Amino acid sequence: MTPSPSASSDPAARIPPFLAGLGISQPVRVTPLTPDASDRRYFRVEADGLASIVLAVHPGPITLAEMPFSDAHALLSAMPVPVPRVLGHDDALGIIALADLGDVTLQAHLTGVGDDERRRRYEEAVGHIVTLQARGRALAATHRLPYRLAFDVEKLMFELRFFREHFLEGWRQARLTDADRAALERECLALATGLAAEPRVVCHRDYHSRNLMVLRGDLYLIDYQDARMGPDTYDLASLLRDSYVDLPESLVDSLIDTYLGATRQDPAAGRAEFVRRFDLMSVQRNLKALGTFGFQAGTGNRGYVPDMPRTLAHVRRNLTRYPRFDALRQVLAAHLDELA
Repeated sequence: MTPSPSASSDPAARIPPFLAGLGISQPVRVTPLTPDASDRRYFRVEADGLASIVLAVHPGPITLAEMPFSDAHALLSAMPVPVPRVLGHDDALGIIALADLGDVTLQAHLTGVGDDERRRRYEEAVGHIVTLQARGRALAATHRLPYRLAFDVEKLMFELRFFREHFLEGWRQARLTDADRAALERECLALATGLAAEPRVVCHRDYHSRNLMVLRGDLYLIDYQDARMGPDTYDLASLLRDSYVDLPESLVDSLIDTYLGATRQDPAAGRAEFVRRFDLMSVQRNLKALGTFGFQAGTGNRGYVPDMPRTLAHVRRNLTRYPRFDALRQVLAAHLDELA
């Protein structure tokens, strides 16, 4: 028996009936787009005389109204911050149609631009973080999923253990002793406990140069379906300690001041403490990223391997700045030469 389109495991086979449901019956060009680290597949659909669209094709049927994406999209649209419009969906086919934001990520846009343009774009990105936090407080409603999820100790520790399992022991084949494991667990728990105790704001959760799109002069946010509550340093650490882009330290310091200037009456008050919290958040965020990279590489996707050295350099910079990380650095450096 030939499977129905809704049951087909081939994402491309579900696209024609979806387009027919949108009333698009003319010849179209369907182009696979670069996949992210999830199980979704993305396709660009183009037809003469029509604006191109992007299809997010899930592994199987969905219920859009109950998906984290739905609540996160509604919340961010209400703020508003620039996100792609949802043009249609079909739950049975597991497809969501989105406005096409093009192919130019912030990372790609930065190639060949001057210092002024780079600063302008990053100030715009910081401005979106300010809006997420300020409007997130104003729109707070428990029926929205992002307000019911948080970077609590359990979530932060899951990510740190993921780093240990998939990067340290998996990709790098580290042979941890029982003492190593105990020390690593103890130090990670102290880090997670401190971060989880900080006041929480709405966070994009994966706010970096590959999830910001440049289109006709504006900067759009994508991949925000995991938005949740977390420290005010979380998105800023994701942006400024990015695994994919090198930023001068002078620019990082200036952008921290930009954020503080937009969120505090006296930006200089408590700046040193904010930077300390920013650095601690960066350690957790970068270790989490390494866990994802190790997992992807271990399953055959080696596209993130070139980003590992930059991420390890971020970790080393912060571990060496704070005596509180001496024990964590010692256990990690015994197995990762980059942190020695």
